[in-house]
Amino acid sequence: MNKFLKTMLRKIVPFLVVLLVLSCKTNKIITNGNVDESLSSKKIIKNHYSSQLNYKTISGKMRIDYSDGVSSKGISVSLRMEKDKAIWFSAPLGIVKVYITPDRVSFYNKMENQYFDGNFTYLSNLLGTELDFEKIQNLLLGHAIFDLRTEKYDTTISGDNKYELKPKEVRELFKTLFQIEPQNFKMATQQIAQPWENRLLEIRYKTYQIIDKKVFPNEINIVAIQDDEQTTIEIEYRNIVFNRTMNFPYKIPKGFKEIALK
Repeated sequence: MNKFLKTMLRKIVPFLVVLLVLSCKTNKIITNGNVDESLSSKKIIKNHYSSQLNYKTISGKMRIDYSDGVSSKGISVSLRMEKDKAIWFSAPLGIVKVYITPDRVSFYNKMENQYFDGNFTYLSNLLGTELDFEKIQNLLLGHAIFDLRTEKYDTTISGDNKYELKPKEVRELFKTLFQIEPQNFKMATQQIAQPWENRLLEIRYKTYQIIDKKVFPNEINIVAIQDDEQTTIEIEYRNIVFNRTMNFPYKIPKGFKEIALK
């Protein structure tokens, strides 16, 4: 992969991997609740799925600060999302647009007159875990990336009063850890590691807030490590509105060159 494509991926992946929810600073920020040490892992997981968001559409803006250890930048992005169907965002003036559906990842860049239109394979390879639309959607909403109901977990209480879930079946090549906050049973941390491949993806939901009686992430920190390279993304959601009628304007301009990502 040449230097340009590698740079493009580093800039695009943060948007694809993390996008969604939340409003202005006037919304109520949720503080940590008290843990109940008597709760079983089964009950904690049940509460997590009972707390999942009920919505049709989401629109708003988000502030993204990105660093790869060499350069840093920040940008505001417009966001639109339809449950189980589409995630769309646009950089200022539509210079970069991204459109994700259950079977497609597509983006174009007017600065370089280039576009990509394909599946989730390259995202999965870059982040070290298999991704699809549902996993990205869950990540954005503060829900577990993997279905916690298909596996048995040991539960402990973390030092910062979170429910910490680790699989009972220890895997050597693929390790996961989940922390769930006790107030609304939303995700506090999701960690996916492949030690032998020197890969780590960690998503920390720093705070949640309430908008229209709904609980959503307020600030998210993402760290992706592969070999000796580390990418950090800080996200803050703003001006989020639910269930507004919307469309998803996206059309790859004529004459753009297709990017073949490997």
